[in-house]
Amino acid sequence: MVERRSPKPHVEGSSPSWPVILKFVMRIWIFMKIVSFFKECIAELKKVVWPSKDDVISSVKVVLISTVVVAVVLGLLDLLFVTGMNFIF
Repeated sequence: MVERRSPKPHVEGSSPSWPVILKFVMRIWIFMKIVSFFKECIAELKKVVWPSKDDVISSVKVVLISTVVVAVVLGLLDLLFVTGMNFIF
């Protein structure tokens, strides 16, 4: 006896074809959302007020000087505590 089967419903191109159309529409919608996201990112980046070269250089100087000062203070505190512990023990 020969077994006859209908096409598998989850295979694209079978009847009904609306799941295929739905998948296609969803892919287009996702692509449009991605394009919209990048367009909005570019529009927001055009609104940004970028700092001048002098502002950046002065900010870098402040960060470097404060980093050195904090490192020296912590180093002196560490030396003080180590010396105190060696004196105690």
